[in-house]
Amino acid sequence: MPVANLNSHIAAAVRLFRVPADNPDLMRAQFGAFSKQMPLLYFILMSNTIAVAYTYVNLAPDWLTIIVPTVLTMLAALRTFWWLRQRHLVRSDADILRNLRSTNWMTLPIGAGFTAWSFALYPYGDPFAKSQVAFYMAVTVIGCIFSLMHLRSAALIVTLIVDVPYVLFFWATGEPTLRAIAINNLLVSGAMVTVLFIYYRDFADLVASRKSLLAQQAATQALSDENFRLANLDSLTELPNRRRFFAELSSAFADAERRHVRVAVGIIDLDGFKPINDNYGHSVGDRVLIEAGQRIREVCEGFGPQRVEFARLGGDEFGLVVCGDPEDMDLMRLGERIGDQVKLPYQLDNAHTGLSCSIGFALFPDSATTPETLYECADYSLYHAKRHLRGRTVIFSGELEAEIRSRGVIETLLRTADFDTEMDLVFQPIVEAVSEHTAGFEVLARWRSSRLGLVSPADFIPAAERIGLIRPLTQSLLGRALATARTWPDDIRLSFNLSAHDVCAAGGILPLISIIEKSGVPPRRIDFEITETAVTFDFARAQESIATLKAMGCGISLDDFGTGYSSLSHVHRLPLDKIKVDRSFVADINDNPVSHKIIKSLAGLCDDMEIACVAEGVETRAQLDSLRRLGCNFIQGYYFAKPMPASAIGDYLAKERQRLDGAGAKVVA
Repeated sequence: MPVANLNSHIAAAVRLFRVPADNPDLMRAQFGAFSKQMPLLYFILMSNTIAVAYTYVNLAPDWLTIIVPTVLTMLAALRTFWWLRQRHLVRSDADILRNLRSTNWMTLPIGAGFTAWSFALYPYGDPFAKSQVAFYMAVTVIGCIFSLMHLRSAALIVTLIVDVPYVLFFWATGEPTLRAIAINNLLVSGAMVTVLFIYYRDFADLVASRKSLLAQQAATQALSDENFRLANLDSLTELPNRRRFFAELSSAFADAERRHVRVAVGIIDLDGFKPINDNYGHSVGDRVLIEAGQRIREVCEGFGPQRVEFARLGGDEFGLVVCGDPEDMDLMRLGERIGDQVKLPYQLDNAHTGLSCSIGFALFPDSATTPETLYECADYSLYHAKRHLRGRTVIFSGELEAEIRSRGVIETLLRTADFDTEMDLVFQPIVEAVSEHTAGFEVLARWRSSRLGLVSPADFIPAAERIGLIRPLTQSLLGRALATARTWPDDIRLSFNLSAHDVCAAGGILPLISIIEKSGVPPRRIDFEITETAVTFDFARAQESIATLKAMGCGISLDDFGTGYSSLSHVHRLPLDKIKVDRSFVADINDNPVSHKIIKSLAGLCDDMEIACVAEGVETRAQLDSLRRLGCNFIQGYYFAKPMPASAIGDYLAKERQRLDGAGAKVVA
């Protein structure tokens, strides 16, 4: 064998008995597992040593049966105590390496000491006592190998220090039984060493894979955190945005409700901002918004003892959540300070601008019992301030409550409405992004009241939820929508929206299942759209309802994605087929880098999870082209068609076929 190869083999053999320092993750894992098993190793040594010493107490000298085993046992006890303390200490990589190496080489004198003591006792015993020594050494070395498996070098040192002298010693006795025991121990130790190498290799691989998994999780979490930050930050003012505001409102409201204290919501509207935009342009208007937002933020941060959360809601409107049990006078003082700061002059280039602001507040529990109602009361207070007390602060009161009761007219008329005759259905196409072929239609409801005329879903759907009519309304609309879908081609799907009350109420989906079964429309052609708000209403029950619909074969879409509070959590925990990106991101995709980044991230997330990405609110060709490039699968919006009555769907599909056939013919030509 060449000298170079021989040296290489020698170096490799030497490395087996050393603790490697080039893998800190492996060292930490070794030390963590090792520190738990070392007390067991020393327990084996102490118990077996005491048993052997007891056997020889009347056969061998006292120094061999009392003094030496006492010293060895005390040494083992001290090491046991030392290792027990390591479980509660935080150590650096350098400390861990030093301790592993010291432990590695301490096995040499400790192993040699116990081995020498055993051989010294052996001549004093009768055949039974001598057999116990052989048994003691064999069992102890096997136990030590098991306990030292995470530190391979130490296990190998113990094996050599104990097993080699053991086999030679008992083979030299000439006693057939002891020779057989020696050979048996040699074979078992060899098998144990093989298991040791396999286990150590698998342990090292496991540590490496865990490190890779942690790196992937860290990258995923970083992406999640960045998406959350972008989705909750106003790109212009760098203030918390509307989504963050409502998340803070829900949290503060729940805390106030639990502690039985007051919490207030405030809405600020800048008076005189529109003329600034009209006279000086949007660039100046944006800079005014940024400075106004900064001034209000400084007032909120310096306002005590109450904590004030501040956000931009959109346009020239800002929101406040005032925690810490505020009184009416606290709110009036806060409103006055904000007004004083907003009124200060704004000097931007050659433009001198002046603003004021109107503020509406509402207090829990005085004005409302839910976060949504509290916000509505604050919004009505702002509306009252702008109409009657422009530039002032108004707190929601009994008089304003009387005014807002007029909204109850919708609820009253809704209770007596005939859903089958007064509710109209319209359908908006959902189009494949690449082929521009219609894949399905989303059904939308319109209320044509005999007294109020055409009422928007934004008005009557919340009213139906408030008065408990949403479930019968859903059932009526679903039955009619399925009857229409039955007349469509088999490849056209129906997309139907469900309310929180439909998916979260006990037995809420049972009537829907019955309607589906009676309709004759295969469940595979039906997509149910569920908003994040509906999911967060009662996630456990919503999850159960969604799983039932999914088991039937229905598709599940998460609607208005990005407007809820735990988007990524819901995506991972629900059996979704589609995600519908909220139209607020699509509207400025080509003008706002933040919206572009968010949609790109969400499209990538959908691709990774093998679910479809649907973009809502597409109105221009430029938006469509951008969404295609980002990987969105389906498109919905006025660019292709506005919502249409059922009677118009046939003509729409026929014209689409002609358009696509014509485009195909041009491509062939």
